[in-house]
Amino acid sequence: MKSAIITSLLGLTLFLGSCQGSSNKNPELPLTGDPTLKTTVIVNNREIIWGMDFLPNGDLLFTEKKGTIARYTSNGNIQEISGVPAGIFTNGQGGLLDIKVHPNYANNGWIYISYAASENGLNGALLKLTRFKLNGNQIINAETIFQTKTVNTWYGHYGSRIVFDKAGFLYLSIGEGGSTSYGGVGSGNMNAQDTKSDWGKVHRMTDDGKVPSDNPILPGNTTATTVYSYGHRNPQGMTYDAINNRIWENEHGPMGGDEINLVEKGKNYGWPLVSYGKNYDGVAVSSNPSASGITEPLKYWVPSIAPSGMAVITSDQFKSWKGNLLTGSLKFNYVSRAVLEGNKITKDEKILEGIGRVRNVKQGPDGNIYVSVEGPGRIIRVTGE
Repeated sequence: MKSAIITSLLGLTLFLGSCQGSSNKNPELPLTGDPTLKTTVIVNNREIIWGMDFLPNGDLLFTEKKGTIARYTSNGNIQEISGVPAGIFTNGQGGLLDIKVHPNYANNGWIYISYAASENGLNGALLKLTRFKLNGNQIINAETIFQTKTVNTWYGHYGSRIVFDKAGFLYLSIGEGGSTSYGGVGSGNMNAQDTKSDWGKVHRMTDDGKVPSDNPILPGNTTATTVYSYGHRNPQGMTYDAINNRIWENEHGPMGGDEINLVEKGKNYGWPLVSYGKNYDGVAVSSNPSASGITEPLKYWVPSIAPSGMAVITSDQFKSWKGNLLTGSLKFNYVSRAVLEGNKITKDEKILEGIGRVRNVKQGPDGNIYVSVEGPGRIIRVTGE
């Protein structure tokens, strides 16, 4: 009897010790099963909220397409930011687009915005990347560190998203711009395939806009530029996957052919030469959606969902969804949740259906998911239980 008691006590001690040494810090929240989602509107009655990012103290900065920036504070107040750069071009799909806080903000104070910009004498709009600092809620020390060399003359397909990787390089997605968006080998807009054009690209640069020494030298060029990948149509979603150290991007196709891609050095993603979609007149963009030298999308949608902001879930509160890729749908008012296995998307499902036209999706430093939707402009906080 005595030996049985000792054996039981030893087993209990080993069991408790294994629990204390478990990597799951909260045994009541196992990383298995689907989370129960709870949504809370934290910002309401705004216009189109395009960009969102967080300051180290938890405050949420957001942009409105019409050309404003505001701060949602940790105590629930909304404060307007003054000193936004002049000349923001809001016609068509233009406007004040993305915002990104430098990953080393605590030491350097830089914040980045991308926007369509009009200037006197130009028949069209540039895409600009500007960085600035904040003095309270006043923008100071603003400087443009990148802008397209040519203008967009039809006022559509600007992109645009900003992300940083773990090495501190900045990635900027820019749509094809140009004068038309008709696809095919005879397209009147070959910006995305022109490696000397800034449009239809994902750019990679230092945090002050310089060309990294290891950027690719693309066909037709003799030196590296900020262009990292090309053949993009209208990349309105992009996110850094910190778990796997890679950049995800999505872009609008025409009628069908919306894509999710992994952004890789020097790769050509095909537009306007090939697509899984059709032009708006019903004519197929290409007889075959793939071609030699073209990087295939990891996922495509037919019909189009009009993809928008993206986020990779890294928070334990979303249980088995940790590591999944979220993509907003403007057209169908939901968020797509994609399951990743290596470089493959093995499953995707609709979540948050009927939430509204989803413009952006971000995970906050608190582990919650933040979704901006339109009509009216709102920011919705999503928690998992």
